[in-house]
Amino acid sequence: METMFRRTFLRCSLFLAVSGFAVTSMSLGAQDSSSGKWTRKYKAPPQSSRIEVTILKDFNGKPIENAAVIFHPIEGDRDKGALELKTNEDGKAVIDVIPMGDTVRLQVIANGYQTYGQDYKIDKAEMSMEIRMKRPGSQYSIYKNGSANSNGNSGSGDKTAPSKNSPPPAQNDKGSGSSDQNSSQPNQNQSQNQ
Repeated sequence: METMFRRTFLRCSLFLAVSGFAVTSMSLGAQDSSSGKWTRKYKAPPQSSRIEVTILKDFNGKPIENAAVIFHPIEGDRDKGALELKTNEDGKAVIDVIPMGDTVRLQVIANGYQTYGQDYKIDKAEMSMEIRMKRPGSQYSIYKNGSANSNGNSGSGDKTAPSKNSPPPAQNDKGSGSSDQNSSQPNQNQSQNQ
């Protein structure tokens, strides 16, 4: 009796499994044929541009190795992030993930050279840029030709002749380290000695 029960149970299980598989496959087939479209629409990514940037020294035209080339994609007036590359031994950095039609702020940083920055409109499938890096220039100053500042002293500590339009520097008997407060009050040691 037990073997009969096992056979019947096995046949019922097999029948249920086959019928469940058939019903599932029919429902999936009905779904594909009735709608004809996927529920999620695929949107192809925009075509990207291949950009090659070459970094050279301005004074001799030789490539700069290991310079940081940073791409800042701009949307409106907002920066959408940054993509940074380093130049190879030929001074080149290549990127191919920036979509066409975008505006990119390109920034180049190299040790011993002025930082470079410029906005570019990506409108071609392939673009190449050559950037010549300059040595740092002199510091900008509002004082021209080493003229004196408001205290009558030049900022660098060297003695320069004051300009004709500036007033002469104030004279002080105590030397360079005293302040106006000390010069107006008599020395306490001198008054005690008298």
